Amino acid sequence: MKRIAAIILAVALVLTVLCSCSGKDDNNKTSSGGKVNVITTIFPPYDFTRQIGGDKVNVSMLLKPGMESHSFEPSPKDIVNIQNCDLFIYVGGESDEWVKTILESDDKKPGRIIALMDCVDTVEETTVEGMTAEKEEGEESGEKEYDEHVWTSPKNAIAISKKISSALQEIDPENKGVYETNTVNYSKELSKLDGEFREVVDSAKTKLLIFGDRFPFRYFTDEYGLGYFAAFPGCSAETEPSAATISFLIEKTKEKKIPVVFKIEFSNGKVAQTIADASGAKVLMMHSCHNVDGESMEKGATYISLMEGNLKNLKEALS
Repeated sequence: MKRIAAIILAVALVLTVLCSCSGKDDNNKTSSGGKVNVITTIFPPYDFTRQIGGDKVNVSMLLKPGMESHSFEPSPKDIVNIQNCDLFIYVGGESDEWVKTILESDDKKPGRIIALMDCVDTVEETTVEGMTAEKEEGEESGEKEYDEHVWTSPKNAIAISKKISSALQEIDPENKGVYETNTVNYSKELSKLDGEFREVVDSAKTKLLIFGDRFPFRYFTDEYGLGYFAAFPGCSAETEPSAATISFLIEKTKEKKIPVVFKIEFSNGKVAQTIADASGAKVLMMHSCHNVDGESMEKGATYISLMEGNLKNLKEALS
Protein backbone atom coordinates (compact mmCIF):
# COMPACT_ATOMS: atom_id res chain seq x y z
CA MET A 1 0.00 0.00 0.00
CA LYS A 2 2.89 2.37 0.75
CA ARG A 3 4.25 1.60 -2.70
CA ILE A 4 0.91 2.42 -4.39
CA ALA A 5 0.54 5.61 -2.34
CA ALA A 6 4.00 6.75 -3.41
CA ILE A 7 3.16 6.11 -7.06
CA ILE A 8 -0.13 8.01 -6.79
CA LEU A 9 1.76 10.97 -5.31
CA ALA A 10 4.30 10.79 -8.15
CA VAL A 11 1.49 10.72 -10.71
CA ALA A 12 -0.11 13.77 -9.13
CA LEU A 13 3.17 15.67 -9.28
CA VAL A 14 3.66 14.68 -12.91
CA LEU A 15 0.18 15.84 -13.85
CA THR A 16 0.89 19.20 -12.24
CA VAL A 17 4.02 19.54 -14.33
CA LEU A 18 2.23 18.46 -17.50
CA CYS A 19 -0.53 21.00 -16.99
CA SER A 20 2.03 23.78 -16.71
CA CYS A 21 3.88 22.74 -19.87
CA SER A 22 3.14 23.58 -23.48
CA GLY A 23 2.01 20.02 -24.20
CA LYS A 24 4.80 19.24 -26.66
CA ASP A 25 5.66 15.52 -26.74
CA ASP A 26 9.41 14.93 -26.77
CA ASN A 27 9.25 11.15 -27.08
CA ASN A 28 6.77 10.35 -29.84
CA LYS A 29 7.52 9.28 -33.40
CA THR A 30 7.11 12.74 -34.90
CA SER A 31 9.78 14.22 -32.61
CA SER A 32 12.29 11.35 -32.37
CA GLY A 33 13.85 11.38 -35.82
CA GLY A 34 10.95 9.53 -37.40
CA LYS A 35 11.59 6.40 -35.34
CA VAL A 36 8.90 4.68 -33.28
CA ASN A 37 9.48 5.37 -29.60
CA VAL A 38 8.88 2.26 -27.48
CA ILE A 39 9.13 1.86 -23.70
CA THR A 40 9.07 -1.52 -21.98
CA THR A 41 9.11 -2.37 -18.30
CA ILE A 42 11.37 -5.45 -18.43
CA PHE A 43 13.96 -7.13 -20.62
CA PRO A 44 12.03 -9.69 -22.74
CA PRO A 45 9.76 -7.22 -24.60
CA TYR A 46 12.69 -4.81 -24.80
CA ASP A 47 14.69 -7.44 -26.67
CA PHE A 48 11.74 -8.64 -28.77
CA THR A 49 11.13 -5.05 -29.88
CA ARG A 50 14.71 -4.38 -30.91
CA GLN A 51 14.86 -7.69 -32.82
CA ILE A 52 11.69 -6.79 -34.75
CA GLY A 53 12.12 -3.03 -35.01
CA GLY A 54 15.83 -2.84 -35.74
CA ASP A 55 16.94 0.70 -36.56
CA LYS A 56 13.34 1.82 -37.11
CA VAL A 57 12.64 2.05 -33.37
CA ASN A 58 13.99 3.77 -30.30
CA VAL A 59 13.37 1.27 -27.50
CA SER A 60 14.16 1.81 -23.83
CA MET A 61 13.64 -0.28 -20.71
CA LEU A 62 12.46 1.18 -17.41
CA LEU A 63 14.38 -1.35 -15.31
CA LYS A 64 18.02 -0.44 -14.93
CA PRO A 65 20.43 -3.35 -15.55
CA GLY A 66 20.69 -5.48 -12.43
CA MET A 67 17.48 -4.13 -10.87
CA GLU A 68 14.97 -6.60 -9.41
CA SER A 69 11.71 -6.20 -11.32
CA HIS A 70 9.27 -7.03 -8.50
CA SER A 71 10.34 -4.01 -6.42
CA PHE A 72 10.39 -1.48 -9.28
CA GLU A 73 8.73 1.90 -8.80
CA PRO A 74 8.56 4.46 -11.64
CA SER A 75 10.08 7.91 -11.27
CA PRO A 76 8.18 11.06 -12.33
CA LYS A 77 10.37 11.13 -15.46
CA ASP A 78 9.41 7.52 -16.23
CA ILE A 79 5.73 8.45 -15.99
CA VAL A 80 6.11 11.37 -18.40
CA ASN A 81 8.01 9.18 -20.88
CA ILE A 82 5.34 6.48 -20.71
CA GLN A 83 2.60 8.99 -21.40
CA ASN A 84 4.47 10.41 -24.39
CA CYS A 85 5.70 7.24 -26.10
CA ASP A 86 4.25 5.60 -29.22
CA LEU A 87 4.14 2.11 -27.71
CA PHE A 88 4.25 1.04 -24.07
CA ILE A 89 4.74 -2.65 -23.24
CA TYR A 90 4.31 -4.07 -19.74
CA VAL A 91 3.62 -7.47 -18.22
CA GLY A 92 0.15 -6.89 -16.84
CA GLY A 93 0.42 -8.96 -13.66
CA GLU A 94 0.37 -8.16 -9.97
CA SER A 95 3.86 -6.66 -10.12
CA ASP A 96 2.55 -4.03 -12.54
CA GLU A 97 -0.29 -2.67 -10.41
CA TRP A 98 1.40 0.73 -10.61
CA VAL A 99 0.71 0.82 -14.37
CA LYS A 100 -3.05 0.92 -13.75
CA THR A 101 -2.57 3.95 -11.52
CA ILE A 102 -0.74 5.77 -14.29
CA LEU A 103 -3.06 4.78 -17.13
CA GLU A 104 -6.19 5.65 -15.14
CA SER A 105 -4.87 8.93 -13.79
CA ASP A 106 -5.30 11.13 -16.84
CA ASP A 107 -6.60 11.19 -20.41
CA LYS A 108 -3.04 11.44 -21.68
CA LYS A 109 -1.87 7.91 -22.47
CA PRO A 110 0.71 6.20 -24.71
CA GLY A 111 -0.15 5.81 -28.38
CA ARG A 112 -0.40 2.01 -28.10
CA ILE A 113 -0.33 -0.29 -25.09
CA ILE A 114 0.49 -4.01 -24.94
CA ALA A 115 0.19 -6.20 -21.85
CA LEU A 116 2.15 -9.43 -22.28
CA MET A 117 -0.47 -11.39 -20.36
CA ASP A 118 -3.08 -10.39 -22.95
CA CYS A 119 -1.00 -11.94 -25.74
CA VAL A 120 -1.18 -15.58 -24.60
CA ASP A 121 -3.29 -17.97 -22.53
CA THR A 122 -2.44 -17.55 -18.86
CA VAL A 123 -2.47 -20.04 -15.98
CA GLU A 124 -3.29 -19.56 -12.32
CA GLU A 125 -0.48 -19.20 -9.81
CA THR A 126 -0.06 -22.48 -7.94
CA THR A 127 1.71 -23.66 -4.82
CA VAL A 128 3.18 -27.13 -5.25
CA GLU A 129 4.00 -29.65 -2.53
CA GLY A 130 6.76 -28.54 -0.17
CA MET A 131 6.74 -24.90 -1.31
CA THR A 132 6.85 -22.07 1.22
CA ALA A 133 3.83 -19.99 0.22
CA GLU A 134 3.01 -16.45 1.27
CA LYS A 135 -0.44 -15.12 2.06
CA GLU A 136 -1.62 -12.93 -0.79
CA GLU A 137 -4.25 -10.22 -0.65
CA GLY A 138 -5.98 -11.86 -3.59
CA GLU A 139 -6.51 -15.03 -1.57
CA GLU A 140 -8.44 -13.13 1.10
CA SER A 141 -10.75 -11.54 -1.46
CA GLY A 142 -11.21 -14.73 -3.44
CA GLU A 143 -9.57 -13.23 -6.54
CA LYS A 144 -7.59 -15.50 -8.82
CA GLU A 145 -3.88 -14.83 -9.19
CA TYR A 146 -2.33 -15.58 -12.56
CA ASP A 147 1.30 -16.43 -13.23
CA GLU A 148 2.81 -13.46 -15.05
CA HIS A 149 6.04 -15.00 -16.37
CA VAL A 150 4.54 -15.74 -19.78
CA TRP A 151 7.73 -15.08 -21.80
CA THR A 152 9.60 -18.08 -20.34
CA SER A 153 8.06 -20.29 -23.03
CA PRO A 154 9.66 -19.72 -26.46
CA LYS A 155 6.26 -20.48 -28.02
CA ASN A 156 4.78 -17.61 -26.03
CA ALA A 157 7.74 -15.43 -27.03
CA ILE A 158 6.75 -15.96 -30.67
CA ALA A 159 3.14 -14.94 -29.98
CA ILE A 160 4.23 -11.86 -28.04
CA SER A 161 6.69 -10.85 -30.77
CA LYS A 162 3.96 -11.04 -33.38
CA LYS A 163 1.73 -8.75 -31.28
CA ILE A 164 4.57 -6.25 -30.99
CA SER A 165 5.15 -6.47 -34.75
CA SER A 166 1.49 -5.77 -35.47
CA ALA A 167 1.56 -2.70 -33.23
CA LEU A 168 4.70 -1.36 -34.91
CA GLN A 169 3.13 -1.86 -38.34
CA GLU A 170 0.06 0.11 -37.29
CA ILE A 171 2.15 2.94 -35.86
CA ASP A 172 4.63 3.01 -38.74
CA PRO A 173 2.98 1.60 -41.92
CA GLU A 174 5.80 2.99 -44.08
CA ASN A 175 8.14 0.33 -42.66
CA LYS A 176 5.61 -2.49 -42.50
CA GLY A 177 7.72 -4.69 -44.78
CA VAL A 178 10.76 -4.32 -42.52
CA TYR A 179 8.79 -5.38 -39.45
CA GLU A 180 7.21 -8.31 -41.28
CA THR A 181 10.56 -9.61 -42.53
CA ASN A 182 12.22 -9.21 -39.14
CA THR A 183 9.30 -10.98 -37.45
CA VAL A 184 9.52 -13.96 -39.79
CA ASN A 185 13.28 -14.26 -39.24
CA TYR A 186 13.02 -13.87 -35.47
CA SER A 187 10.17 -16.38 -35.24
CA LYS A 188 12.40 -18.91 -37.02
CA GLU A 189 15.13 -18.36 -34.42
CA LEU A 190 12.65 -18.82 -31.57
CA SER A 191 11.20 -21.93 -33.22
CA LYS A 192 14.71 -23.37 -33.49
CA LEU A 193 15.23 -22.68 -29.78
CA ASP A 194 11.93 -24.36 -28.98
CA GLY A 195 12.97 -27.42 -31.01
CA GLU A 196 16.28 -27.65 -29.15
CA PHE A 197 14.50 -27.65 -25.79
CA ARG A 198 12.19 -30.41 -27.01
CA GLU A 199 15.15 -32.53 -28.11
CA VAL A 200 16.76 -32.23 -24.68
CA VAL A 201 13.55 -33.13 -22.87
CA ASP A 202 12.74 -36.01 -25.22
CA SER A 203 16.12 -37.64 -24.53
CA ALA A 204 16.14 -36.89 -20.79
CA LYS A 205 16.62 -39.56 -18.10
CA THR A 206 14.50 -37.54 -15.67
CA LYS A 207 11.86 -34.87 -16.19
CA LEU A 208 11.91 -33.36 -12.71
CA LEU A 209 13.51 -30.01 -11.79
CA ILE A 210 14.46 -28.80 -8.31
CA PHE A 211 14.62 -25.06 -7.57
CA GLY A 212 16.12 -23.83 -4.32
CA ASP A 213 14.71 -20.44 -5.17
CA ARG A 214 11.65 -18.68 -6.56
CA PHE A 215 9.99 -20.46 -9.47
CA PRO A 216 9.08 -18.21 -12.43
CA PHE A 217 9.11 -21.04 -15.00
CA ARG A 218 5.56 -22.38 -14.96
CA TYR A 219 4.95 -21.67 -18.66
CA PHE A 220 8.29 -23.23 -19.54
CA THR A 221 7.69 -26.46 -17.62
CA ASP A 222 4.10 -26.70 -18.90
CA GLU A 223 5.32 -26.32 -22.48
CA TYR A 224 7.83 -29.17 -22.22
CA GLY A 225 6.02 -31.48 -19.82
CA LEU A 226 8.48 -31.08 -16.95
CA GLY A 227 7.72 -31.53 -13.26
CA TYR A 228 9.21 -29.34 -10.55
CA PHE A 229 9.57 -28.63 -6.85
CA ALA A 230 10.65 -25.22 -5.61
CA ALA A 231 11.21 -23.18 -2.47
CA PHE A 232 8.90 -20.27 -3.38
CA PRO A 233 6.31 -19.18 -5.98
CA GLY A 234 7.56 -17.01 -8.85
CA CYS A 235 6.78 -13.59 -7.39
CA SER A 236 7.34 -14.39 -3.73
CA ALA A 237 8.84 -11.63 -1.61
CA GLU A 238 10.13 -14.21 0.87
CA THR A 239 13.85 -14.97 1.01
CA GLU A 240 14.00 -17.58 3.76
CA PRO A 241 12.12 -20.85 3.23
CA SER A 242 10.76 -22.85 6.12
CA ALA A 243 12.83 -25.68 7.56
CA ALA A 244 10.16 -28.06 6.27
CA THR A 245 10.62 -26.74 2.71
CA ILE A 246 14.40 -27.18 2.79
CA SER A 247 14.08 -30.68 4.25
CA PHE A 248 11.48 -31.61 1.62
CA LEU A 249 13.65 -30.40 -1.26
CA ILE A 250 16.73 -32.18 0.08
CA GLU A 251 14.83 -35.45 0.38
CA LYS A 252 13.32 -35.12 -3.12
CA THR A 253 16.74 -34.38 -4.60
CA LYS A 254 18.19 -37.47 -2.93
CA GLU A 255 15.23 -39.72 -3.63
CA LYS A 256 15.03 -38.87 -7.32
CA LYS A 257 18.82 -38.66 -7.68
CA ILE A 258 18.58 -35.17 -9.19
CA PRO A 259 22.05 -33.98 -10.30
CA VAL A 260 21.32 -30.23 -10.36
CA VAL A 261 19.58 -27.77 -8.04
CA PHE A 262 18.69 -24.51 -9.73
CA LYS A 263 18.88 -20.92 -8.57
CA ILE A 264 17.71 -17.89 -10.58
CA GLU A 265 19.47 -14.69 -11.61
CA PHE A 266 20.24 -12.06 -8.93
CA SER A 267 19.78 -14.68 -6.21
CA ASN A 268 22.42 -15.21 -3.53
CA GLY A 269 21.96 -18.94 -4.12
CA LYS A 270 22.18 -19.82 -0.42
CA VAL A 271 19.06 -22.00 -0.36
CA ALA A 272 20.07 -23.87 -3.52
CA GLN A 273 23.58 -24.38 -2.12
CA THR A 274 22.21 -25.73 1.17
CA ILE A 275 20.13 -28.30 -0.72
CA ALA A 276 23.05 -29.19 -2.98
CA ASP A 277 25.48 -29.61 -0.08
CA ALA A 278 23.10 -31.97 1.69
CA SER A 279 22.24 -34.02 -1.38
CA GLY A 280 25.45 -34.09 -3.39
CA ALA A 281 23.89 -32.15 -6.27
CA LYS A 282 25.40 -29.26 -8.23
CA VAL A 283 24.05 -25.67 -8.30
CA LEU A 284 23.38 -24.12 -11.71
CA MET A 285 21.42 -21.06 -12.80
CA MET A 286 18.18 -20.94 -14.77
CA HIS A 287 17.71 -17.41 -16.10
CA SER A 288 14.12 -16.13 -16.07
CA CYS A 289 15.12 -13.21 -18.36
CA HIS A 290 13.35 -10.58 -16.23
CA ASN A 291 16.45 -8.44 -16.44
CA VAL A 292 20.20 -8.67 -17.02
CA ASP A 293 23.17 -7.15 -15.25
CA GLY A 294 25.18 -4.27 -16.69
CA GLU A 295 28.01 -6.43 -17.97
CA SER A 296 25.63 -8.78 -19.79
CA MET A 297 23.81 -5.82 -21.32
CA GLU A 298 27.07 -4.32 -22.57
CA LYS A 299 28.10 -7.67 -24.06
CA GLY A 300 24.87 -7.82 -26.07
CA ALA A 301 22.80 -10.34 -24.10
CA THR A 302 19.54 -11.30 -25.78
CA TYR A 303 16.52 -13.38 -24.84
CA ILE A 304 17.84 -16.15 -27.10
CA SER A 305 21.38 -16.08 -25.67
CA LEU A 306 19.99 -16.28 -22.13
CA MET A 307 17.71 -19.16 -23.06
CA GLU A 308 20.59 -20.96 -24.78
CA GLY A 309 22.41 -20.78 -21.45
CA ASN A 310 19.31 -22.33 -19.86
CA LEU A 311 19.33 -25.03 -22.54
CA LYS A 312 22.88 -26.02 -21.66
CA ASN A 313 22.13 -26.20 -17.92
CA LEU A 314 18.83 -27.99 -18.46
CA LYS A 315 20.61 -30.71 -20.43
CA GLU A 316 22.90 -31.33 -17.46
CA ALA A 317 20.00 -31.27 -14.99
CA LEU A 318 18.00 -33.87 -16.92
CA SER A 319 20.89 -36.22 -17.58
